[in-house]
Amino acid sequence: MKTLPAFVLGAGLGTRLRPLTDERPKPLVPLFGKPLLTFAFDHLLQAGASRFVVNTHHCPGAYADLLGERDGLAEYRGREVRFRNEPVLLETGGGIRNVADLLGDSDFWVYNGDVLGDFPLGPVRDRHLAEKNLATLVLRSSGGPAHVQCDTAAGRVTDIRGAIGGREEPAFLFTGISLLSPEIFPHIPAGKVVSIIPIYVDLIRRGYPIGAVVVDEGVWFDLGTQASYLNAHEWLVGRRLSYLGSDWPRAVSPAAMVDPSARLEGFCAIGAGATVGAGAVLRDVVAWENATISPGALLERCVVRNGRSAAGTVKNGVF
Repeated sequence: MKTLPAFVLGAGLGTRLRPLTDERPKPLVPLFGKPLLTFAFDHLLQAGASRFVVNTHHCPGAYADLLGERDGLAEYRGREVRFRNEPVLLETGGGIRNVADLLGDSDFWVYNGDVLGDFPLGPVRDRHLAEKNLATLVLRSSGGPAHVQCDTAAGRVTDIRGAIGGREEPAFLFTGISLLSPEIFPHIPAGKVVSIIPIYVDLIRRGYPIGAVVVDEGVWFDLGTQASYLNAHEWLVGRRLSYLGSDWPRAVSPAAMVDPSARLEGFCAIGAGATVGAGAVLRDVVAWENATISPGALLERCVVRNGRSAAGTVKNGVF
């Protein structure tokens, strides 16, 4: 198996997910107590990722708190994780160009830090390397907005968001996962705020190989809103992701305290250090680490953030 480094995008503001992202980046929002970013790591490790680079911007200190980052360096499951802060958000293209020195001269993965995926990445890697594409995008036939047109027979992207126009190929969802060649770096201006999309469009116009692989197996979530965040928890109950062991997910962390008289209904996720008081009734509630739910509380489809307290009768609330 060819091992490749990976760049995981962690610098977004998570605006649509606020207030869950007020005090931590969206890639660190937990799913059953596990930071979302680590699902990207696990998925990439399954495909042979050799090491990770993560860009940061909003609440960069949270990475140190939750992943042990120190002086821009951490470790995850024996793999090096390097962080690079962007004081000014550089967008996707600028962010990729900004970590060129950390990625070196190897082909590399790019993975949006706010998506949850579980599908085979090996065929994408093999096709990208065999065809020597500048970039290979992982697409799906459904599950969100279809912005990428693709000649599936040739495995080539023909248009993105209609920027070129006049194309009749079917459109697909971009998963936020791709493989790039280091030869793409000269095509991205250094130190500029730029999306990768106009870079791709320009390369397509000029005849450069921008490939695509449609993968409809497995599962894919974009955790962009509170509703999708809760829906992901609901979907995960009783299911197993291929790259995680059978001990996950757990509805209640072993480090949480739930009074025996409390009732947990539907899907609930009670994080480490959280407490649930006597007589509380929780229906589809996610409580982050060190959250406190008062005795007698009645909560439905709520999120109680780290260190926050919740009480009373509340539906569709965020504490």
